[in-house]
Amino acid sequence: MVNEMDKRNNMLVLSLGGNIGKVLANFEKATNLLNERIGELTLCSPTYTTKAWGVENQPDFFNQVIVLNTKLLPEQVLKHCLAIELELGRVRTHKWYERTIDIDILFYADKIIEASNLSVPHPYLHKRNFVLFPLADVIPSFMHPILNLTIEDIKKECIDNLPVTKYFP
Repeated sequence: MVNEMDKRNNMLVLSLGGNIGKVLANFEKATNLLNERIGELTLCSPTYTTKAWGVENQPDFFNQVIVLNTKLLPEQVLKHCLAIELELGRVRTHKWYERTIDIDILFYADKIIEASNLSVPHPYLHKRNFVLFPLADVIPSFMHPILNLTIEDIKKECIDNLPVTKYFP
């Protein structure tokens, strides 16, 4: 775990997902709240749609990746993300079930974090095209600190076969 606040900004990469309610409005609200509470928004991917992953009998998901600069510690970031999810109507029932918003920490700079409530890099990101497509839009040459591959290379090697489509409103 990162134990002390870094005086410089750290790149924070978050994934936004949701499939019920006003998802795109929730993405906008979440992005604004994250920018206010966690750090400066620097990059935002296009929005993508995909069928549900894990539990398939539910509405399609919208997904997006955002990048911020933060001076907060990872645990602080997690607390803010969970609070924002609650503010936007997130109710946790079962893993991978429908939700108004989901905010996942994908990367915190190039740190590797294993705690009881937080794993960074996100342990499933390399297996999910719905994360890799928007991630490759914003940081394609970023090197995964465990896999030692760029995001673009991970995307090329991913065996997830769920179609991912760029959303055009």
